Amino acid sequence: MPSPAAMSSFDNNGAASNSHFNNSNPTSSASSSSNTRPRQPPNPSVHDEDEPDEIDFFDTVDAPDILGDDPLRDDTPLSFKRKQKPGLFSQGGRLLSALTGGGSPYKAPQSSPPGSERLGHLPSSGKDGAPLDWYVEGPGRRVGYEDLTAIDWIFEYTKERQRLRVLASSAAGLLGYIQQFLDASQVWVVLVLTGLAVGALAAAIDVATDWLGDIKYGFCSNEDGGAFYLSKTSCCIGYEEQAKCTGWKPWSTALGIHSAGGKWFIEYFVYLVLAVAFALSAAVLVKSYAIYAKHSGIPEIKTVLGGFIIRRFLGVWTLITKSLGLVLAVASGMWLGKEGPLVHVACCCANLFIKLFPSINSNEARKREVLSAAAASGISVAFGSPIGGVLFSLEQLSYYFPDKTMWQSFVCAMTAAVVLQAFDPYRSGKLVLYQVTYSRGWHGFELVPYVILGILGGIYGGLFIKANMFVARWKKSASWLPSPIVQVVLVAILTALINYPNNYMRAQCSDLVSNLFSECSKLLDDQFGLCKTGAASAGTIVLLIFASVLGFGLAAITFGLQIPAGIILPSMAIGALSGRAVGIIMEIWQRNHPGFIIFRSCEPDIPCITPGTYAIIGAAAALGGVTRMTVSIVVIMFELTGALTYVLPIMVAVMISKWVGDAFSRRGIYESWIHFNEYPFLDNSEEMPIPDIPAAQIMTRIEDLVVLTATGHTIASLTAILDAHPYRGFPVVSDPRDAILLGYISRAELAYNLHTSTQPPRSLPPETEAFFSHQPLADPRATLDLRPWMDQTPLTLPSRSRLHLAVTYFQKLGLRYVLFVDRGVLQGLLTKKDVWYVLNGAEETRRTSGGGTGGDGGGGGLDGGMMDGVGVGVMGAGVAREDGEGEAEGLLRVERGGLVGLDDGDPGSPGPDAGSIL
Repeated sequence: MPSPAAMSSFDNNGAASNSHFNNSNPTSSASSSSNTRPRQPPNPSVHDEDEPDEIDFFDTVDAPDILGDDPLRDDTPLSFKRKQKPGLFSQGGRLLSALTGGGSPYKAPQSSPPGSERLGHLPSSGKDGAPLDWYVEGPGRRVGYEDLTAIDWIFEYTKERQRLRVLASSAAGLLGYIQQFLDASQVWVVLVLTGLAVGALAAAIDVATDWLGDIKYGFCSNEDGGAFYLSKTSCCIGYEEQAKCTGWKPWSTALGIHSAGGKWFIEYFVYLVLAVAFALSAAVLVKSYAIYAKHSGIPEIKTVLGGFIIRRFLGVWTLITKSLGLVLAVASGMWLGKEGPLVHVACCCANLFIKLFPSINSNEARKREVLSAAAASGISVAFGSPIGGVLFSLEQLSYYFPDKTMWQSFVCAMTAAVVLQAFDPYRSGKLVLYQVTYSRGWHGFELVPYVILGILGGIYGGLFIKANMFVARWKKSASWLPSPIVQVVLVAILTALINYPNNYMRAQCSDLVSNLFSECSKLLDDQFGLCKTGAASAGTIVLLIFASVLGFGLAAITFGLQIPAGIILPSMAIGALSGRAVGIIMEIWQRNHPGFIIFRSCEPDIPCITPGTYAIIGAAAALGGVTRMTVSIVVIMFELTGALTYVLPIMVAVMISKWVGDAFSRRGIYESWIHFNEYPFLDNSEEMPIPDIPAAQIMTRIEDLVVLTATGHTIASLTAILDAHPYRGFPVVSDPRDAILLGYISRAELAYNLHTSTQPPRSLPPETEAFFSHQPLADPRATLDLRPWMDQTPLTLPSRSRLHLAVTYFQKLGLRYVLFVDRGVLQGLLTKKDVWYVLNGAEETRRTSGGGTGGDGGGGGLDGGMMDGVGVGVMGAGVAREDGEGEAEGLLRVERGGLVGLDDGDPGSPGPDAGSIL
């Protein structure tokens, strides 16, 4: 998978990419004609690094390798050979210099004077005092990202390469190497700390969930050394059957009720009250403290790892609320799981430790690499499957997953699993409650029922996604529905009323799955009577199938409520119920017809069919059908069973399940929720159909763009433009007639400069001239030069390019926008939101109303003509069209508003949470 910055066409200072734009525009071509321009004495106050209004968000230091004198005027021959560093003993005194970091006969070239070399804020005069436009070309300086915007992957990786280059150039002697080692070890410190925290937190969640879940049935008395805070399993240690445990007191016994009907009624009532109380508490916690703690969090994590900013989604309050809410929600007995939300918990822990290291925290691209690695620890502790967690992060979560991230994921997942094993929350030596082993293998004829289970799993996945999305759309459109908290209470009441009378649904999902997976010869406590004599009967099969159907309905209405909820464990439970039913059918068939031709391979006096293996294969098939994962599910199930012999049947079932599920829809449950929420996520691994049309057919054409000209602005006019248009950025052209592209400036950088320039110490008046091209005669103290904050090397494509190439740019590089030019002349712009709507089948294009679309420099919706004195080029409003030829081709835009969480092109207001980025 290529890096989002691997295809970048400019170097760190971006000097070469758009030099033809400047050469085409005489007003901004200082580097090509500096010898003919009048000399201008250098003014050290032009770019004073101490000015408070010029805060350098591009936090770099001196970079002598790219920021020295003008390379166009240097007569030194270029060499592309790597210079060998002198050894420690190559010259006298070298060892002492290396140890102390002091002087050496091998000195690095001197850089420019301090205070003038920062990238994007560079000296304005060369050796002879002549202005050099060379030094202001590049990706520009940046301020922090706003909430609900996309990050610039290329800029972030460019910034990281610059930081590492500066660190290497300043690493003198042994102390320098130690500094580099400490810098490189920061990621590993974060991952190890994350593994320790996730393992401990997962153990605490397991213990608390187990105890609260058992409280619905009774409590542990002080008999036999018990205590109230112990779960039923911990209270009854030493008993082969929990039914014989004297220390555990059901609520009917504690209340002194002895009649059979009275016992059933009072225990039903207590179960109902506590289940609703737990669900209500979880909903109130989420509503009051962290709204981002709802759902599983995996769709949002995929979006964040894809380069989107969601403030407070990985914050401390989200971590606390998610952990407590998850305990309460799972303990309520609702059909949800904690496996998916544990991934969100793991990422929150990683984000908390990332804040300790500014070099990682200040780079959004590096932060996402660490979060991708940390996500593996969530699945590791959820399933006791470190390798499966790494593959889950690779297959399901990560947008960009280089080789180093796989190694980092492995370390983090292993650390979390070791810590969980050390805590041993179940006091059984197992990482998870449903971890089992099988003593018998499988027979060739069993491949047929395994394939049937795969088909059933795919059908379940397809139907579940459709049902869950139908419920979500219905809730979104039905304005008469009660508040989210009331919805949670109603579903909790319905779930408790249905669960308790059904023996299989009454228990927690983890206990149910554990018993369904078990092999009868190794099961000591048969809580559900699946292994007793006569259990293999038609009545048991009907009850299992009935429970799976009810579980399907309850899970479909539960997943999506405003509480922490995962879908992995409910899907496994539903698949295990149906799988166990198929296994019992095969067991009855073989027992009644042992001489049938397909059963002749069975050994005598040894059970031929193991229903528990059908349960685990059914669970894998159901999980594959709902998530559309393959490799990671196989590995997770293999690590759960530890039986290498069952890898092939699991692979067959998962493969069939994915094929059948894809026949319904190619989107899994997480992708469906991303699409439902309209998150700006372009999966670079998904094979989606791309229309074979020119990119110009859907781009925002220049006549529909609000663009800025190089000159003719004042601070007041630019402020008026920002107030009038909500776009995230604006292309900059030479003039409206030629429209030579000079660059692109983001709304955040433009607004920041306009604000700070009017504040002390500069305190420029509103009528101050502002410009985007080199003005040799301008007084830097009385004008505003915006070139250092403009991206003068944006990625561009010819307007004749096919849409497939443009989509590849967005997917592989994680771009926010692409500009289309022909011979340097701006033709149009395509944003990530435009691409998202095209690939996700927008039902209709929409006409832009007065305020515009809010796209990245998107269409204006203004009347034609030039706005006097502000240098804004606007051409008519235009109508969105999907078809058309030549100059009649239109643009595909979407109206503003709707769901919070749109892409970089949406100017929507900040979400309910405000605070620091991530």
